[in-house]
Amino acid sequence: MNLGELTYAKGAQKKRKRVGRGSASGWGKTAGKGHKGQKARSGGSIRIGFEGGQMPLHRRLPKRGFKNVNHIEYSVVNLSDLEATFSDGAIVDIAAMVEKGLIRRNAKYVKVLGAGKLTKKLEVKAHAFSETALNEINSKGGKAEVI
Repeated sequence: MNLGELTYAKGAQKKRKRVGRGSASGWGKTAGKGHKGQKARSGGSIRIGFEGGQMPLHRRLPKRGFKNVNHIEYSVVNLSDLEATFSDGAIVDIAAMVEKGLIRRNAKYVKVLGAGKLTKKLEVKAHAFSETALNEINSKGGKAEVI
């Protein structure tokens, strides 16, 4: 077989619809747009959310709550995850957690929470710690460092 002999499978390529090319084509005269009306005119498209002048749904519904501009979104890691993933005496930083798959590569802030038990001495570096996580790490002789 040569490259010049390659063809698409039968039915894989669909011909585009050429409208307004005479009545014999089946798409002549009104070119599939029907008779009159806004959508039959040139440039006659209706923007998304437009309801014919009626007050649109997104403006009829009440506004609720607020978005705190100072909110920090933390990626969460539990002590049970650290216990299962790292060996005794390991240094646990952001890069190590990403490498082990505990957090995503694009995580900006990491918080360690105290769910689970810790039996190993770990040196953990994160942006925030819960009080129980902090106590648990320190009680096992480890070190919790806020970066």
